[in-house]
Formats: sequence, C-alpha cells, structure tokens
Amino acid sequence: MKTTLKRLGVFAVISVAFAMPAMAYEAGDFIVRAGAAQVDPNDDSSTLKLDGASLPGSGAEVEDDTQLGLTFTYMLTNHVGVGLLASTPFEHDLKADLGAVTVDAGSAKQLPPTVTLQYFPMDAASKFQPYLGVGVNFTIFFEEDVDSELEAVLGKGDLELDDSWGLAGQIGFDYALNENWLVNASIWYIDLQTDAKFKFDSGSVVKADVDVDPWVYMIGIGYKF
Repeated sequence: MKTTLKRLGVFAVISVAFAMPAMAYEAGDFIVRAGAAQVDPNDDSSTLKLDGASLPGSGAEVEDDTQLGLTFTYMLTNHVGVGLLASTPFEHDLKADLGAVTVDAGSAKQLPPTVTLQYFPMDAASKFQPYLGVGVNFTIFFEEDVDSELEAVLGKGDLELDDSWGLAGQIGFDYALNENWLVNASIWYIDLQTDAKFKFDSGSVVKADVDVDPWVYMIGIGYKF
C-alpha cells in the first residue's frame, strides 16, 4: 500500500507537469541531474530448487535500496535527447520465502546503467519541461554474499547472480529555477530478470529464476549547460 501511494503521488506530480506549458530545450544542450534514487523491486520468482527438487510454496524476494542517482541528457534536437541513468552501487538484501518462514538468504550489489531516447513534447515559454523515454538497461551484479542465517543450515556457500539486459521506460519532468538550475522528478520501469544460484561446500545447490522488474524513483536537482 505504501509503495502504491508513493507511486501514485509521483505520477500525480508528473501529470500536473504534463498539463502545463513547458520550457524549451535546444539542440546541443547538456543537462546533468543528481539526487536520491530508489530501486523498488516488483519481484516475482520461480519456486526454489534444492539440488534440482522444487520446494513447494517457496520463492525469492529482493528488498529495495536508495542511493545517489545521476542522470545525463544530451539534446539531439529541440525535442529529442539521449539520456543516461547512473548511480552509486545499490545493495539489496535477498530473502528466501519457505512458506512458513522467511530466511535471510544473502545480499548483492548492482549497477543499473540505462540509456533512453527521450522525447520532450513541449516548447512553450514555461518553467516545466516534461519528457518520456524508452531504451535499454544493463544491470551488473557484484559482491554477492550468502547470509550467515542460511549458511547455518546448509554450510558455507557462494552466491552467483546473472547480469541482465532488458527494456526500460521512463517518465519525468524538469522544473527550471532559473536559466541554468532546475529540480527534477523521474520514474523508470526496468525489465530485469536474473538467475540466482547458491552453491554450498556441503554440495547442495539452491537455484531460483527471479523477475526483479523494479520501479526506480528519483528526485533531485540539475544544471543545464
């Protein structure tokens, strides 16, 4: 419920921005933005498999995280730009849902560089500049660790998460404070799937296919060159 209200709130602000005339950007402009970015997984997974045998009612969960987000836009024309999403590494806790109980399974860091082709529809003389984007995401996982709670049951282990390529969609707006400074809000939806594999010294292997499919929210400030 909390996530739904947050999403509706951001969409409402963006919708207001789209309803108002916007400040024109020009070909050759370069916009840099920085702020708080939250990755909020809309996760789903296959049942966990222990040594190839499915565990009925089980699954994997991915927790959210907030980091410093950076975005860049280079305007190709007055209405079309190329955008890049970057950030400091996100760190997500992973949980194993075993039906009756949920166990801390591990953690992993990831970087989600995302490139989008952005469309800025408005060119009226106003402080608002809304935009839409569509593009490609490449998520890189690293520093994967197995939680001690799981190791207490299955022994010392290692975790592997596959990197992911996927499509991404974006909606957002800039609001000009003056000729160069602006505030920004943006939302991305990223198609992100990964295969998780836990390998233990005992010889046991736990696998799951995880659809992370996160929403990414960012609010920050920017500067137009």
